[in-house]
Amino acid sequence: MTWLAETAFSRRGVLLLFLTSGEFQRTMSRLIETSSKFLPPEWRRANQIRYDSAEAGRARSERLTAESRRLIEESDKAAKRLQLDADQKLEQRIYDLKFWRTELDRKLEETVQEIENLITCKSRVEKALESCSEPLRVVLQCLAERQRRVSIDLVHDEVEQELMKEQKVMEGVASLLQHTLEQTNEQIRLCRSAKYYLEKDLRDKFQAERIDDFCSALTNTSLSIDNATRQTELVVPGATVTPEEWETFSSVNIVKAERERNNGRSLRALVESLLEQTSGDMRRQHSATGTALRLQVQETKEAKGQLEEHLAKLLSEVTSQERNLEALRVAIADKEGPLKLAEARLSARSQRPSIELCHDPVQVGLLSEVKELTAHITRLKEVLAQSEMELRALNCTQLSLEEEIQVKSHSLYIDEVICTQLRQPISIHSF
Repeated sequence: MTWLAETAFSRRGVLLLFLTSGEFQRTMSRLIETSSKFLPPEWRRANQIRYDSAEAGRARSERLTAESRRLIEESDKAAKRLQLDADQKLEQRIYDLKFWRTELDRKLEETVQEIENLITCKSRVEKALESCSEPLRVVLQCLAERQRRVSIDLVHDEVEQELMKEQKVMEGVASLLQHTLEQTNEQIRLCRSAKYYLEKDLRDKFQAERIDDFCSALTNTSLSIDNATRQTELVVPGATVTPEEWETFSSVNIVKAERERNNGRSLRALVESLLEQTSGDMRRQHSATGTALRLQVQETKEAKGQLEEHLAKLLSEVTSQERNLEALRVAIADKEGPLKLAEARLSARSQRPSIELCHDPVQVGLLSEVKELTAHITRLKEVLAQSEMELRALNCTQLSLEEEIQVKSHSLYIDEVICTQLRQPISIHSF
C-alpha cells in the first residue's frame, strides 16, 4: 500500500518523514545516478532513511498486530456472548415448548375424557330412544285392539284418552331424544375437531422441542455441524411466524378445546336432566293409563255382573210366566167342560113341550152359568194373550241382555286379557 504519513517521533527529538520502500528505492537510484561517490552526509542520510523506513514498517506491523489481537479478542467475546445468548434463548424456547406441551397435554387429556363422557351419554340417549319403541308399539296396538270393541262399548272412555296421552308423550319423548342424539353427535364431532388440532399442535411442538434439544446439545466440536453449515440456508423472515402469533396459535387451540369441553359438560347436564324428566313423564303416564285400564275393567265387570244378575232374574220371570201360561191354558180348558155342559142342558131343555118350556130357576141358572163361564173364559184368554206377549217381551229382553253380556265379555277380553297382557311386560326405568 502506498501512503505518506507524518508523525512525531520522540527518538532523537526530530521530525522524520517516513517513506515507503518504493520511494526509498527511487531516491537511492537518483542519488546513485548523480555520482559514483557519495558524500558522508549522503551516506548518513541514506542510512537514516533505511532506519526510518524499517522503524515505520515495524510500527505499522505492531499496530496491525495489536489491531488483530483486539479483533480476535472482540470476536471471541462476541462469539461467546452470541453463543451464550443463543443457548439461553434455546433454553427459554425449550422451557416455553415444555410449558405449552404440558398445557396442551392437560387440555388434550380433558378433551379425550370429555369425548368418552359424551360417547357414554350418547349411548344412554340411544338406549333411551330404543326403549321408547316397544312401549309406543304396545300403546298403538292397545288402541287398535280397543277399536275392535262393538256396540255401546265402543266408547271414547278414560282408558282411550290416557292411551292417546301416552302415545303423545312417547312420541314427544322419542322426538326430543332424537334431537338430543343429533346434538350429542355434533358436540362429539366438535370435541374431536378440537382434539385433532391439539394433537397436531402437540406433534409440531414435540418435533420443535426435539430439534431445539438437538441444537442445545450441539457444541463447537460437534461433528454434525460441518455438514449442517453447508446444507442450511437462511430462513426468510417473511416465511415464519412471530412469537406472538406462535403463542396465540396454541392459546386459540386451548381456548377452543376448553370451550367445547364446557359445551360438552353443559350438554351432558342437559341430557341427564332430560333423561330423568322424560323417564318420569313416561312412568307417570304409563301408571295413569294402567290405573284407568284397571278401573275400566272393574267397571265393566260390575256392569257385566249386574247384567247377569238381571238376566238371572229375567230367566226366573220367564219360567214363572211360562208356568202362568200353562196354568191359564189349563184353566181355560177346565172352563170349557162346564160351559159345554151348561150349553147342552140349555139346548136339551129348549126341547120341552108347550107349557113346560118355562123360564124356571133352572133355566135362569143355566143361562147365568153359561154367561159367567163365557165371561171367565174370555177374560182368561185375554190374560193368556197378555201373558204370551209378556213372555215374548221377556224373551226379547233376555236376548238383549245376553247380547250385552257378550259385548261386555268381549270388551273385558280386550281390556283385561289382550291390553293387560300387552302392557304387563312394559316397565319404564330410569334412562
